[in-house]
Parts: sequence; structure tokens; C-alpha cells
Amino acid sequence: MSSKKVHITLDDGSVVETAMHPVIVSASRATDIPAFYADWFFCRLRKGYSAWINPFNNKKGYVSYQDTRFIVFWSKNPKPLLEHLDELDKRNIGCYIQYTLNDYEGDGLEKKVRPLAERIDTFKRLVERLGKERVIWRFDPLVLTEPGGRAAITTDVLLDKIERIGDQLKGYTEKLVFSFADIATYRKVKHNLRESNINYIEWNEPDMADFAKRLVELNKKWGFTLATCGEKIDLPSVVHNSCIDHDLIIRLAHRDKALMDYLGVTIIPIERDIFGSVELPAGAILLDDGTAAIQKKKMPDKGQRAACGCMVSKDIGQYNTCPHQCEYCYANASKELATENWRRHQANPFSETIIPECANE
Repeated sequence: MSSKKVHITLDDGSVVETAMHPVIVSASRATDIPAFYADWFFCRLRKGYSAWINPFNNKKGYVSYQDTRFIVFWSKNPKPLLEHLDELDKRNIGCYIQYTLNDYEGDGLEKKVRPLAERIDTFKRLVERLGKERVIWRFDPLVLTEPGGRAAITTDVLLDKIERIGDQLKGYTEKLVFSFADIATYRKVKHNLRESNINYIEWNEPDMADFAKRLVELNKKWGFTLATCGEKIDLPSVVHNSCIDHDLIIRLAHRDKALMDYLGVTIIPIERDIFGSVELPAGAILLDDGTAAIQKKKMPDKGQRAACGCMVSKDIGQYNTCPHQCEYCYANASKELATENWRRHQANPFSETIIPECANE
């Protein structure tokens, strides 16, 4: 986003200025917009703006979509996106989906998430519509538990879960992203797990390394790129992920000149040696049309964790609004608050904000 301000005409006819007119939108780390708020989001996209509540100071701001060229969706159930993708095509807005596809069905960790078989079917339908490079599989987070009211989740159990899903997604995605649950960092997550009598275990680096080694071995039959999200540890044959990924966005949208200008990208012809092999300059990205892209500037998101590789974007979600009720969720202070906010949204589903500010907004 640039520092210049643009004007927005609000639903009530008044006009405001905003400096938030992102080229790349994240929808969203803060809640599951595709699963629960897809109709809201596309309504606001048509209106040209939405309102956003700053989680640090609770102040309302406005986000204009006049410059938006690309959207990264995050979801555990992006099925509702299927009916909206044509609209993105018409608006010449690119996208890809970070699809969290876990298997905690029998473990009580994701009580409101749709059945696994349905989610796998949705994954495949999205790939058939968008292509496998635009649907990224996340098994995130990896949670370890001790025996309690239910069976323990061990590294063996996690690898079995991943293998069962991976066997079904072979050929349907390019990448598997994972992270190790860091429960101690999030006080409310720790509290919520204890309230639900889930005896979690923190990961240590030897266990991380052993898990990754075994996952790399499993991956020999799939051929995915393996990547960690927000992890400091270096693991052999596993890369550090950029979830808002400038390289992937360039690959997918390199024909969008306005977006490439924003990213500082130059498209160059590919040079080949006498044997026909490609000679790429350092850092160049091979494209699908016989050219390559060179990005002259990096645009890291300084608002994320130190180990995060994401480029800058504007997240337009709102905390305490996801009804999935996952036990390890960091985005909800409580299940009750998230459920109540979902009810408020349903009473006024096309408000400027995800949660209507008042009943008669």
C-alpha cells in the first residue's frame, strides 16, 4: 500500500479518505472468510470497500478495493468460494488458497469443521477450477497430546493422518505447509486447551527434526514441496514458507502489468545455451510463457513474526468471529464470543464490518 489517500463513498452516501487501498489482500489470518463470510466479502468487493477494526486500538478504518489485484484466501472450508470465482475472473483479480486440511476428527480439536471426506472433495473441486498451483495444502498446526479422555496424538499418529490425506491429494497440489503448535506463546490457547481437558505437549527441536525426517521420506511418493510456516528451525529438504508469497504471485499473475509494476518486476526473455538448457539470472523466476521474472525489490511484511516469510498485504479479517471452534485457535478469545459475533453477523450479513456495529447499522 502507498501512503497516498483515496476517497470512498460509504453506504450512507458520505465520503471518507483512507490510506488503506491494498494491491494484495489477505482474507484472512484473523477469521475464516471463505467458510463463513464469502457472501459478505464479495458484496463488499462490489461496493468497493469494507470497514476494518484495528485489533490493537479497536479503532475503525476503511479499506478500499480500487487497487486490489490479488487475494490470498485462508480457510478450512473454502467450498463457498466456488460460486464466486467467476467474479474474480471478471474483475481480473488473481487468487490462491491456503487450504488448512487437517484430520483431527476423532480428537476433539476441530469440533465444527466439516467432515474430512467433504473437505478433500472440495479441495479437488477447487483444483479442477483453479489449478493445483493455486490450492496449497496446510496441515497446520501439528498438535501433540497425552492420553486423556481420548487417544494420544503422537508423531506416529500425525504422520499416519498426513499420509492418508497425502495419498488422496497426490497430483492435486504442489506444496504441503506445516507448523508445530507453539502453545506456550499464546496464553488464551493454553487456557482454552486446559478448559477442554486437552493435555497438550510442547514440541522440542529433536522431535521436530525427527518428524520432518520421516515426513520427507513419506513425501518421496508425492513429490510435494515441503515447507514450514513461521518456524525458526532449519530442516533438511524443507523450506521456510512465504504464505503471502511474492514468487508464487508473480508466477500466477505475471501477465498483470499493474501488479508487476507494483511488485517491481521486470520480465526478460530466457537465454539458452548451445544444448538448449535454460540459463536464468540469480533470483529469476521461470514463467510459463518462455520468459522469466526478476523482482528488483523485496516487500516483507514487517508486522508479522520474525520467522514469517510473507510479503506485505492487508488482512481484512476480524478476530473473535470464527465459529469453527478449534481448540487450538489463537484468533478467538472464547468460543462463546465467536459464536455470538457470528449470530450478530447473520442478523446483518452485508454490513461494512464483519460484525455489525449496531443492530440498525
